[in-house]
Amino acid sequence: MALSRRLTAEFLGTFWLVLGGCGSAVLAATFQNVGIGLLGVSLAFGLTVLTMAYAIGHISGCHLNPAVSIGLWAGGRFPARDLIPYIVVQVIGAIAGAGVLLLIASGQPGFDLAASGLAANGYADHSPGGYSLIACLITEIVMTFMFLTIILGALDGRAPGGFAPIAIGLGLTLIHLISIPVTNTSVNPARSTGPAVFMGGWALQQLWLFWVAPIIGGALAGLAYSWLGVGSEAQVVGEPEVSTESEVPTSRLAG
Repeated sequence: MALSRRLTAEFLGTFWLVLGGCGSAVLAATFQNVGIGLLGVSLAFGLTVLTMAYAIGHISGCHLNPAVSIGLWAGGRFPARDLIPYIVVQVIGAIAGAGVLLLIASGQPGFDLAASGLAANGYADHSPGGYSLIACLITEIVMTFMFLTIILGALDGRAPGGFAPIAIGLGLTLIHLISIPVTNTSVNPARSTGPAVFMGGWALQQLWLFWVAPIIGGALAGLAYSWLGVGSEAQVVGEPEVSTESEVPTSRLAG
């Protein structure tokens, strides 16, 4: 699969993750009488990953997340040469998703960007539950570590075939159920960057944590699973498969 097609898939997937996940928080979480609440937002984020895993997983590996790309690289599942291109298009896709969400949300009379928060991530005064910087840092590292562990395990050659997207999507749902009150849940630097670009101010000032912590957690998980899963037939995620067999049998070449 050409790199240009894989990058396009990553753009579309990350666009959908931000529009679907953050959109559920901004547009539907508190909608009068039928708001979906924390449970619904958590499920929405999980569904974006699950649906995209089936839609583009066979094209790009469906990373949608710089921490995932880095974690897969650290675990020997992704080539270093593709890291920067993947991360760049993931961030662009997230910004595009947040931009479309803002266009939709601002169509409601009386919409206030600052009041809505655009599902931006934050700590201390901007944590949904007022959690401290240290608590938020630990949360994001641990949650990203567990997310990558789920991904790496689900893609292990010894895992049940065909169920990886379900495990990964439900894993992300569980992570949101735990950590939305703490940081509004990032575990994804691109997802955090999209809303922060439009929010500006505190969201941009606090964005560093939602790059540093997920990358640390993802890299640690990649290194840990390279030991834990030793002997597995690991799937290289996002790398085109190369057959070791000749495309045409030798017997046929003889005429």
